[in-house]
Amino acid sequence: MVLLINDLRARISCHRADIDRAIARVIDRGWLVLGPEVCTFETAFAEYVGVSHCIGVGNGTDALEIALRAMGVSSGTKVALAANAGFYATTALLAIAALPHYVDVDIETSHLRLADVKEAIAAGAEAVVITHLYGAPVGDISDIAHLCVENGVPMLEDCAQAHGARIDGRCVGSFGDAASFSFYPTKNLGALGDGGAILTRNRTIAEKSFALRQYGWTTKYLASATGARNSRLDEIQAAILSELLPFLDAENLRRREIAAFYLANIKHPEVALPKFDEGAAPHLYVVRTKDREGLRKHLSSFDIASDVHYPVPDHRQPCHSEMYGSMSLPVTERLSREVLTLPCFSEMHSSDIELVVEAVNSWVR
Repeated sequence: MVLLINDLRARISCHRADIDRAIARVIDRGWLVLGPEVCTFETAFAEYVGVSHCIGVGNGTDALEIALRAMGVSSGTKVALAANAGFYATTALLAIAALPHYVDVDIETSHLRLADVKEAIAAGAEAVVITHLYGAPVGDISDIAHLCVENGVPMLEDCAQAHGARIDGRCVGSFGDAASFSFYPTKNLGALGDGGAILTRNRTIAEKSFALRQYGWTTKYLASATGARNSRLDEIQAAILSELLPFLDAENLRRREIAAFYLANIKHPEVALPKFDEGAAPHLYVVRTKDREGLRKHLSSFDIASDVHYPVPDHRQPCHSEMYGSMSLPVTERLSREVLTLPCFSEMHSSDIELVVEAVNSWVR
């Protein structure tokens, strides 16, 4: 049997009773859309992250777009962001007709840095998206948030891969003007289908987000907000998320233990390993090597799956060839050639983790 990047069967099996209980509760009540389960989860998740408002939406990309619109991003707004995070934030910006302003990242963390954000703002960026990639919180997030406030530039945290990640005990998603989360099934806090949320302390942003997720309604059938859509977190997914939320910290701890074991025991001179701090919520364990395909082939011989997150930077996507074809982001482009994701999920057995270590260490180029 192949060792997967993320075994959803194992996850569902571990939580089957909790999931069945959630589904039964919704079916018995007969309220399927924007009911008490969504309200309960929104309240619980806002409290968990440490903000005032949570707005459940249909998926993480809608969360990005709606949050950006609610923050005032509109057609022509120049928005600074990284180009190594899977095109999701870019998709949201293109839907708004905003202008992506791509910034190169740090080779060790794959994250934006304070100095680069400062340079982007000086170059005219009117908003910033900070992505906590792979479950590691951006180390400069507090300083970046302060910089954005000083310059009157709204900042959105993309927390789609960082549920429960913390810096100095404070959850990511609580630093910016707003934050977006995805509850795609593979996430650290994942539903059994699509789902997302916007979190914020700002009442105005919250009210705009609530309207934008449902036709622009400020009251039923009265559409007052432009740029709206139909994007609602459904009751069954909300109920499941409410059942799984209490397990998030323990499961993140297990992910950190796996990441720490890899760091301590993988000893291959041509494989660079990520370092997750105490507050991280490892979502993907992404290594770097100059011979990615060679390592992938070797892992496959051990029946170990691997993946690439992500092979094509945003500025190199075919749809961007006309506008960004001449842009150079050396670190981002290098990462796209070298990154490789190894299995890392909380249900992994010790024997699985040891197998990954053995396989990587035995690779001969």
